[in-house]
Amino acid sequence: MITGELRSKIDRLWDAFWSGGISNPLEVIEQITYLMFLRRLDDLQTAKERKAARTGRPVEEAIYSDDAQALRWSRLRDLDPEGMFVVMRDGVFPWLRALGGDDTTYAHHMRDARFTIPTPNLLTKAVDLLDDIPLGEGDTKGDLYEYMLSKIATAGQNGQFRTPRHIIELMVEMMSPGPRDEICDPACGTAGFLIAAVDYVSREHKDALLESAQQRHFHQSMFHGFDFDRTMLRIASMNMLLHGIEQPDIRYRDSLAESASGEAEQYSLILANPPFAGSLDYEATAKDLQQIVKTRKTELLFLALFLRLLKPGGRAAVIVPDGVLFGSTKAHKSIRQILVEKQKLEGVVKLPSGVFRPYAGVSTAILIFTKTDSGGTDSVWFYDVTADGFSLDDKRAPLVSADKLGVRPRRALEESDHRSNNLPDILTRWNRRNGSEQTRVRTDQSFCVPKEEIVANGYDLSVNRYKDVVHEEVEYRPPLKVVEDLERLECEIQRGVSALKGMLE
Repeated sequence: MITGELRSKIDRLWDAFWSGGISNPLEVIEQITYLMFLRRLDDLQTAKERKAARTGRPVEEAIYSDDAQALRWSRLRDLDPEGMFVVMRDGVFPWLRALGGDDTTYAHHMRDARFTIPTPNLLTKAVDLLDDIPLGEGDTKGDLYEYMLSKIATAGQNGQFRTPRHIIELMVEMMSPGPRDEICDPACGTAGFLIAAVDYVSREHKDALLESAQQRHFHQSMFHGFDFDRTMLRIASMNMLLHGIEQPDIRYRDSLAESASGEAEQYSLILANPPFAGSLDYEATAKDLQQIVKTRKTELLFLALFLRLLKPGGRAAVIVPDGVLFGSTKAHKSIRQILVEKQKLEGVVKLPSGVFRPYAGVSTAILIFTKTDSGGTDSVWFYDVTADGFSLDDKRAPLVSADKLGVRPRRALEESDHRSNNLPDILTRWNRRNGSEQTRVRTDQSFCVPKEEIVANGYDLSVNRYKDVVHEEVEYRPPLKVVEDLERLECEIQRGVSALKGMLE
């Protein structure tokens, strides 16, 4: 998490882009990303040169030829503003686009790279800032990228592409991906779910990743993301590479409009927050999805897609609008019946409606299920989230100190902190869902409901359908006693007013 001086520098740079005429936050991020890649390419070349010097051999797979040395970051940063601008526009970006012949992720997505920074002064500010950031230390570059992506929401546009980082981390922690998983987000946006999975596997399975085959899988075949916005694909790909994944599978695809048959049963874990755009053209929707659930509703079609993409035994944690839980149409009931009867529905986490503010106030829930194609639902675990650590208004101000935020806070929460941040409790109780959670009562924040009861309620999955409301016990007092107490209180107030008047006189 970046703070202080670095945050202030980025804010000033962001303002400079807007003042310079680039008001689209995605374009701002894209231009800064290109600059970060230029620095990364130079760092990689420098590492290759040092290795060559140590071994006495030629540089292996050099990124910069002898003719391209003037285009390196270390040379550019020493130029005057006008010279830097000209070289960047006329030399660097044509060179970047020419890298498309190489079979690398950054090369593939740089083919369409456009230089749109309007002035030499703005370019110099951006280069100076990025040159001053220790991108090699820890996850500074990842935190920097996350902070820039957070500005998509505050900019008031394209907010639909961003799921709050702490909600993403909660879902990843609950699913605990392993080093052999094949992880997919069919509506990846800026790749937030994939990045959180990268961080989790890197942290929890570092020993497994020392083995060469596992390392190849981690860098080349573990992470898959689809989107139909090419700008978002470029940002997602660069985001993955900045987090250390050398060959992420980030592809153009309209997931609902194309047949999923080529991808069927390819993935062991799906993490997603698909767009809730309402209805689609029925004729344009993939026919294999319509075979699972006949509807135009995108949220239902995405659930059908997830079932098609998962391998048997594959798991999913996905965000859906509340209507999926209790909608009364035939399609709504059908998809819920499939999850309960044909698959293994494991959990429903009801999120408060303010989680996606300031750009959306929609009520949502996290659905967690395993694809079995043979049933397996015994009971479903419910959790009614009331607080995620931030205020539920448009300000989304933190309610606890920074070290008490998130699903795994750096400092243990006190009992009173639970009212402000439920996330650690969610993870703890999820891990007990097959044990002590089975005996929780319906007035508790989490509890389990047997499959038979869900079936009897028409496969309704809304938490309020099953939760018992706690009624506060109130002592009964006869009406005459209440009147006497009110008269006594009125006399006391009048005596107090008279005494106050006497003091003032």
